[in-house]
Amino acid sequence: MDILKKFGIEVPSILLPAKIDLKTWAVIACDQYTQDKNYWISVEKNIGTNPSTFHLILPEIYLNESDKEKRIAKIQKTMKEYLQGNLFAPERKNFMYTERKTAYGRIRHGLIAAIDLDTYEWKPFSKSLVRATEATIKERIPPRMEIRQGAQLESPHIMLLINDPHKQLVEKTGESIRKTVPAYKGELMQNGGYITGWNIDSAEHISEIEKAIEYIATQNTDADGSVFLFAVGDGNHSLATAKAVWDEYKKEQLKKGIPLHKIEQHNARYALVEIVNLYDDGLTFEPIHRVLFGADPDELCTFVAKKLDGKIRECKNRKELEAAVNGSNSCYGFVYKNGQKQNYLLLKTAMQDLAISRLQPVLDEFTATAKKVKTDFIHGSETVFKLGSQPDTTAVLLPPIEKNSFFSTINTHGPLPRKSFSMGEADEKRFYIECRKLF
Repeated sequence: MDILKKFGIEVPSILLPAKIDLKTWAVIACDQYTQDKNYWISVEKNIGTNPSTFHLILPEIYLNESDKEKRIAKIQKTMKEYLQGNLFAPERKNFMYTERKTAYGRIRHGLIAAIDLDTYEWKPFSKSLVRATEATIKERIPPRMEIRQGAQLESPHIMLLINDPHKQLVEKTGESIRKTVPAYKGELMQNGGYITGWNIDSAEHISEIEKAIEYIATQNTDADGSVFLFAVGDGNHSLATAKAVWDEYKKEQLKKGIPLHKIEQHNARYALVEIVNLYDDGLTFEPIHRVLFGADPDELCTFVAKKLDGKIRECKNRKELEAAVNGSNSCYGFVYKNGQKQNYLLLKTAMQDLAISRLQPVLDEFTATAKKVKTDFIHGSETVFKLGSQPDTTAVLLPPIEKNSFFSTINTHGPLPRKSFSMGEADEKRFYIECRKLF
């Protein structure tokens, strides 16, 4: 256990319903479908009067609603009712291994654990064990703190990535644990796929997890001795919120004269997370492309090429441009229409970092001087070429996310720009299932 503690990992005490119906109990992460209220109305309708994690969260689409305070009060009341009733089976102190088969046929493997918030830092160029992958917007933290402060339960949608190309931790754990009886299994609602979860509490399995963590930490140690063990794949603002709540709680307790060693035993010090291997075969990374409205495309292309020390060449058609961009992590595609001519320009650079980490600062610099230009974020190459065929629009096609440079880019340049990548489709995001006592 000393090894786990050293690397900020805690075996959590997990609560699951005694009789679990995953199709109504489990709901998708609260930060999904933020522009689709009908999705959440449909979720509520499907659940009916059944116990559900839906009643323990506040979907972000409702964050700015006038009845937000009322919703938060109801959430905390429901948490109390669930704990005082006979809903949950006795809590178990164990890790959990999960396998999630999504509607797209991909199988993602996960390890449910608690992470020490003192080992996490979202600020750029941190040397902490757990680091943010994308820029954190400070203004998004306080509204989320209102929900977590005083909450008696937490359920995770945070996904931490571990740099484990040899698959020593999550996948290897699954090889033996899946031979045991699952703690739960079943279909998830709303195109969520199928999930199975197993308890991990034997000394043998935990010892293997410790060995794997120690090995991976050694492989991810810098010359200055700092270890970059986990990168936040999903739920960075939720993890930043958990840290802010813990830091505030710790500060308040110290003011009351409570010894630090007693404060540090509080559950709020930890957050429940799912650890996923960056190299998991079921984990897809999709770039989030850019589109600029109102920009002079020739001026934009010349500006970006100069800043990135790249060379531009014209492609004959979409197929040629797409093949060139997808075949290299150092190329960008520009799609736009000049009069009746459809243009496909390829910008080739010599960079070795993730493409978006270099592009977004340049686009920000360009738009800062071109006040009428607006930028948006788009998913899928089909949308890139569709928008790029419209007047007064320049779409920028980004290359695939290279997993082998993911950790090194963040380590060198800090968190990636906002909206850099997407881990799979929206309905592949984590569903709330496991719970843990908090306050």
